[in-house]
Amino acid sequence: MYLHLGQNEIIQDHRIIGIFDLDKCSTSRRTREYLAAAERESVVLDISGELPKSFVVCDHPYHEQIVYLSQLNSSTLKNRVESRKLEF
Repeated sequence: MYLHLGQNEIIQDHRIIGIFDLDKCSTSRRTREYLAAAERESVVLDISGELPKSFVVCDHPYHEQIVYLSQLNSSTLKNRVESRKLEF
């Protein structure tokens, strides 16, 4: 199954490690350090097209992890994943 993250970006849902609310998580020092390290390693893809509201951490065949910044709310993405799993 696949998850649409916005801006025509689609990922396989089995690759998702976590879906996080950017506003709530960015207050944590560890989260800010993690995102800064991911940015330095060039594994952050900003697909928001505007102000990002969430970030999705995924495993990737060529990197240990990849981080997508999305304009969609984390609850919207979570609901999309859960509704797909209920269909099957």
